[in-house]
Amino acid sequence: MTTLRRRLAAAAAATTLALALAACSGDPSTDDASAAAGDSTASADAEVATHNAADTEFAQMMIVHHQGAIEMADLAVSQGTHPEVKAFGEQISAAQQPEIDQMTEWLQTWGESAQGAMGGMDHGGMEMDGMDQEGAMAELESLSGTEFDQRFLELMIAHHKGAIEMSEQELADGENAEARALARTIIDAQNAEITEMTNLRSDL
Repeated sequence: MTTLRRRLAAAAAATTLALALAACSGDPSTDDASAAAGDSTASADAEVATHNAADTEFAQMMIVHHQGAIEMADLAVSQGTHPEVKAFGEQISAAQQPEIDQMTEWLQTWGESAQGAMGGMDHGGMEMDGMDQEGAMAELESLSGTEFDQRFLELMIAHHKGAIEMSEQELADGENAEARALARTIIDAQNAEITEMTNLRSDL
């Protein structure tokens, strides 16, 4: 009986020791997976944070440019005569506000001010037929009927060309992958809208 008890005690002790060792060692595959996930997150964060001065200026200037487009578009919705002009105003606001939000978030992530300096990029993109935003809005507010519709389309075409110019400069000088992707999207979308507005203007 004494020998049996000794054997059982020894077996129990061995089992306890094995469990303790297993607990201390952990699962290497789990540790590796956690480390890989951490590395992936760090890599993604680094990709988002990578930017240069051209990326910052593109976001800062395009936010202002988009805000100007939305201001004009809202006026088209309230003051336009042709239903397609009103619809176009709604379309522009719906497309550009999310892009403003996206670029504002980038600037925050990059530690840059959304109200930063506007220098460095070509300011021709901020003008329409030689007028700034204030001048364009003042002229549009003084018009009505088909005259308003025609002038709105003319000025918005010029405004879109400015956004394309700014986007092309971002592709030439920027390095942030997301900002460059947005620049390509703006070029494609606004070229398509220029064609639509040109056709609509000829139909009025």
